[in-house]
Amino acid sequence: MACGEFDLISRYFQTQNVSRRDVNVPIGDDCAILTVPEGNQLAVTTDTLVAGTHFLACAPAELVAHKALAANLSDLAAMGATPAWVSLALTLPEPDEAWVKAFCDGFFKLAEYFNVQLIGGDTTKGDVLSITITAQGVVPAGTALTRGGASIGDWVYVTGNLGDSAAGLDAILGGKNATLGMADVLCKRHYKRTPRVLAGQSLRSIASACVDISDGLVSDLGHILNRSGVSAVVDAELLPMSAEFLSCYANVDEARRIALTSGEEYELCFTVSEQNKGAVQSALTHSGVSATCIGQIRPGSGLKVMQGNREVQWDLAGYDHFRSDK
Repeated sequence: MACGEFDLISRYFQTQNVSRRDVNVPIGDDCAILTVPEGNQLAVTTDTLVAGTHFLACAPAELVAHKALAANLSDLAAMGATPAWVSLALTLPEPDEAWVKAFCDGFFKLAEYFNVQLIGGDTTKGDVLSITITAQGVVPAGTALTRGGASIGDWVYVTGNLGDSAAGLDAILGGKNATLGMADVLCKRHYKRTPRVLAGQSLRSIASACVDISDGLVSDLGHILNRSGVSAVVDAELLPMSAEFLSCYANVDEARRIALTSGEEYELCFTVSEQNKGAVQSALTHSGVSATCIGQIRPGSGLKVMQGNREVQWDLAGYDHFRSDK
């Protein structure tokens, strides 16, 4: 007999080990009941991943689950929030128990790492496999990072390295840039990014603006510039790139263009004032994440990309679901 909706819920989605004290009513009722800690504000984000658009339908369920949850946790990280609760809406063409079990294994592994409890959601049948997650976190009142706080003279930073996710996707799709050994490494980095939650929390006291890099640096930094009413200059020679990523490209200019536009990196792009510039590395010490200064905020609007003293004229665009050329 095929497994029904409520069988799936009870058999797989109610087996998580995380049991938070601030969850008063968990899965099983029409709504979950939560207690937000005193002195905190609630941060809420929602993302949808669709098979064929965000991941291959044949991709391992465990990796898809990690990627889906990481995307939401990265949004919370960009606000400096601490993840707490998550709900999941899953649309399945068929009730595939083996797939659901593997999905839950990957989902709960990442959720437990960040002490995030699944508090509800929905399962339904549909033509296309899709995953919608709403993640909620808490942030001390008045301290949340936003996209709108950058000021002229602030310095632009990014955490970690850029480009690995795009190179990993290229390898998954059968691209010929990566050698076999590098392909395995980069494929893992595409699917199993680590949301920069601790880094985001560490930056609350020193960053003026922050965004996570989900659609590519040029696109996501553009959100900061638009919301803050400023422009920026970025030096492509300063972009942090891994040795594995660079090994895929004979032309360093090509590597830099990809690093500027690679989506689903889930690193943080943030700005700090001149006064706080010296505090960046020490603030991030306990997060285990490095940060690289790549540019500066200027008057005006738009983003200028340089290589040293020369402005480049590259065609740069981040990911957009509704662009006809994507």
